[in-house]
Order: sequence, then C-alpha cells, then structure tokens
Amino acid sequence: MKIHLDMVGCRLNQAEIEQMAGQFRAQGHSLVGSASEAELVVVNTCSVTGEAASDSRQKIRQAARASAGQIVVTGCWATLQPAQAASLPNVLRVIPNQDKDNLVRNVLESVEAPEPHIFELEPIARAPLPGLRQRTRAFIKAQDGCDNACTFCITTVARGASRSRPAAQVIADIHAALSGGTREIVLTGVHLGSWGQDFNLRLRHLIEMILKETDTPRLRLSSLEPWDLDEEFFSLWSDARLCAHLHLPLQSGSAAVLKRMLRKTSPQAFRSLVRSARASIPGAAITTDVIAGFPAESQAEFAETLDFVREMEFAGGHVFHYSARPGTAAARIREQVPSELRKHRSQQLRAVFDEMSSAYRKQFIGQTLSVLWEASAVRSADGWQIEGLTGNYIPVSANAPEPRWNKLDQVHLTALTSTGLNGVIV
Repeated sequence: MKIHLDMVGCRLNQAEIEQMAGQFRAQGHSLVGSASEAELVVVNTCSVTGEAASDSRQKIRQAARASAGQIVVTGCWATLQPAQAASLPNVLRVIPNQDKDNLVRNVLESVEAPEPHIFELEPIARAPLPGLRQRTRAFIKAQDGCDNACTFCITTVARGASRSRPAAQVIADIHAALSGGTREIVLTGVHLGSWGQDFNLRLRHLIEMILKETDTPRLRLSSLEPWDLDEEFFSLWSDARLCAHLHLPLQSGSAAVLKRMLRKTSPQAFRSLVRSARASIPGAAITTDVIAGFPAESQAEFAETLDFVREMEFAGGHVFHYSARPGTAAARIREQVPSELRKHRSQQLRAVFDEMSSAYRKQFIGQTLSVLWEASAVRSADGWQIEGLTGNYIPVSANAPEPRWNKLDQVHLTALTSTGLNGVIV
C-alpha cells in the first residue's frame, strides 16, 4: 500500500510521523511524497493556536481533494475535536493522542486482511520521508505530555500528563536513524526538560547516555522550559557534538504577565539563566517564543516585554499574537486585548527579532563553522546552490561543484543575506 504522511505543528509531530514511517515500512508498505500518489494518508494535527487548528483542517481537505484514498487523522486538534475531524471528507478514522502509539497497528488491521503485525523487532534504518518532509535531521521523541498549567496552553489537555520514554528506546531509535545515514539527531518532547522525572532521573542523564552510547555527529535539543535547567546542565556542552543552540520559551518579559500565565519563571530568573548559558557555551544561539497581546496585557506591560527582549539579544525567535483556546484559563479572562492591537504588537516584536537575528549572525562573518547541508537548488554556471544549518542554527548558502545533501562541511562565512549567511566550503 502507498502511504503519505503529513503534519502540522511542532517537532514532536515530526518525530511521530517519522516513527510511523518506520513502522509502515517494516510491514512492507511504501511511503510516497504526496497525497495524490497515496492510497492512505495520515495527518498529524496541531491545536496550539487557532491558526494551527485551521491549518490542520485545511491539510485534511487538501489531502481529500488530491487523493482517492482514505485519510486517518490524529494529533492534538483531532483529539480535542474528534467529531469535527471525522466529518471532514474521506476521513476513515480519528485516532486520539492517547492511542497514537498504536496507530499503525490499528490502521493496518482495519484496512487489510487480519494478519500479525510485529513491531517489537529491531527498528529498521531510518530513511527520510519522501517529498516536502524529507529531512537530514532525525526527530526523536523522548517525552510526551505536560504537567505544567500555563493558562494559555491547550497542549496539556490534548497530550495528557507528562511521561518519559525509556532511555533504551530513545537510544535504539537514534541508532536506527544513524544507520540510515542521519547526521543530526533532534531530541523532542512536549516538555522535554521533564524527561526522567518518572524514573528518578534528569534530562542531562539521557543526554550523557546518548553522547556516550552513540556516535551521532550532532545532537540538538528542542524547546526547553527555563525552570528545568541549572548551571550544571550547561557543562554538557563540553562535548562539541551538542549543538550550541538553546530554545528557551520566554512568552513575556513582564513579571505581571508571566504570573497571569502561570509560568514558573520571572524576568530576573530568565536573565540569570541566559547569562549562565552564554558563559558556558560561547557563541550559543539563544532563541525563544513570545506571545503578544495576552489577556489584560497593558501597554506598559508590553513595553516591558519589548525592553526585555532587546536586552536578551536573542538570536531569533517565534512571535505569536495571543490566540484564545477554548478550555484554557486565559480564554476566560475578561480583559481580552483587541485583535488588531494583538497583531500590531506582534509586528513590533517581529521587527525587533529581525534586528537581533541579523546582529547575531553578523558576528560570525569571517569565521569557519560546520554546516549540515539540507537542500540543493538547480545547477547553475557556478555549480550547485546548496543550503544548510550551522550547529548554532544559522542558515548558510554556498556554491558547490556537486549536491552536498546530508553532508557536513567546514564553511568560511563571508556575508549577511536576507535569510542567513553566505559561505565558501573550505
């Protein structure tokens, strides 16, 4: 059977469809790069914002228009709105998050003649998903769910309580990815920093095991809540394979707004953490998330956020204008910021992030950094136009005599561009 896997949302959703891909392939099915080629489409949805929920519905409708096959829907939006998901065209089944680990087994049992499906074998070598989802990096799920109670977030409802995958399973997945040629492992989770608490361990123990027991050329961590980290954590970066990039969600630079969000941090604590990270990891890219227009956010509180963001000199970040999610505490706050004002504030923040991102990248002009190539453009008179990422997450473009997809090269960085830096392969 020809199967197309697609998703909306976070790196964890990407990790999950890669895991599904391995299970479908282990059963002899082939993966295709578009819904138009598929007999079965699986869509992993997202509901973190209203826009993500809308994108999820659109993704399902696009698959229905493109494919004569049937569609299986899973993920956060499908978990929160199962009846709405089931009503969309060509949807065969809606599988909630709590049953997602058994999605492949259950789907195959419903569409094929009954036969045993064995998933307890050694994981087969990871192959990049065909089509637009092809990745040089392998996204590995280490944790799911969240016990935090941030008032704006629907993920806790959609994903359930925090739970860690055993280290042995995570490392087995990494070995499978590496045997398939992966050059960079990205460790993911809803609340990755909580990994191991159900085993009386900490995330740093898992990272130490990965660095000791695998030969991954690069290990990157996805989003980490700032309250899960301490100065000792940053000593892990003595191993150069750990990418010098930390994504630490701030959400607001106002202490009062953070309190309304029920975030377990403050501007002072966040500032101290960033200073510790930079002292231990020279040149580290610190990126973040910020929400503009949280309920009852005054102009003075927004100004505090702008000032704090500038002070932190982030290497980049994601800016979201607040999106009320039904079922969250923040949606019940009376003083909702008008939509146009939310959008205006997010535009102001994005302008600041653009300035900071350029300033961060400029300091590496003239240096030589390792780049993992992720894309190759059409051949020109100068050779192949290739694009990739440094360990500290700077996009780099260069010319090469051949496509260098999934190769690591030392690159001399020469000039700032609108999207990153230009460079010359050493």
